[in-house]
Amino acid sequence: MTAREAGSTTDSSGIGGLTGWVLDLTAELGAIGVGALSFLEVVFPPIPSEIVLPLAGYQVQVGELGLAAVFVLATLGSVLGSLVLYWLGAKIGLERAAWLASRIPLVDPGDVYASAAWFSKYDSVAVFTGRFVPGVRSLISLPAGAAGMSLWKFTGWTLLGTSIWNGILIGAGMALGTQYEKVESYAHYLDYILYAVILGLLAFGIGRRVVQYRRTPSRHGTDPRAKRDRTRV
Repeated sequence: MTAREAGSTTDSSGIGGLTGWVLDLTAELGAIGVGALSFLEVVFPPIPSEIVLPLAGYQVQVGELGLAAVFVLATLGSVLGSLVLYWLGAKIGLERAAWLASRIPLVDPGDVYASAAWFSKYDSVAVFTGRFVPGVRSLISLPAGAAGMSLWKFTGWTLLGTSIWNGILIGAGMALGTQYEKVESYAHYLDYILYAVILGLLAFGIGRRVVQYRRTPSRHGTDPRAKRDRTRV
C-alpha cells in the first residue's frame, strides 16, 4: 500500500522551494518528463540528475510515478544524450567540440581535454566510470566519438554505467519516500543544501573565468608585456 492509499498527504504541493518545484515538475510531466530532463542533463545540464532522479524515486515510493517507466525513460534519456555528444565529437573533432562545450556555463575547454586524456588512458573503463561523475558524464562522450570508438561498444558501456547510476539514485529516492512525513518536515533544509551547491558551482565557474581572463593577453590587441619590451629597445 502506498502512502497515498493509506490516506497520508504526499502531494508535493506541501513542499516548497527548489525541492517542491522539481517534485511538481516531475509529477506534472510524468516519467516522460524525467526522461527529458535526463536527456537535457547530459547535453546541457539544467538540473543535475543527482537532484531529479532521487526526487523521482521519492514519487515512485509514494505512488505518484511508476518505477519501471521512470527507470527505463531516465536511462534512455541519458543514453540518447550521450549519443548526441558522441556524434558531435565524431563529426567535428575534439578541438571544435571543446570550443563548443566552453560556451556552456561552468564548462571549460580544459575539462574536455582532461576527459580526453582519461579516455585515452582507460578507454572503455573511462566511458563506464564516467557515468558516475557529474560533468564527466557528459564530456567523456566527446573524446569517445572523436577517437572513433565503436558505436556499439560505446553504447554498451554507457548503458551499463547509466543503468547502475540511475538505479542507485532512484533507489535512494525510494528509500527517502518511506520517510515521507519527515521529508515534508525537513524539505527546506534540502533546499538550503541545493542552493548552496548551486551558488558554489556558480562561484567556482565565475572565479575560474576571471582567472583565465587575467592570464590572457590584453583583449585590445596589445600585450602590456610586449609594450614594455618595445620601450626598452
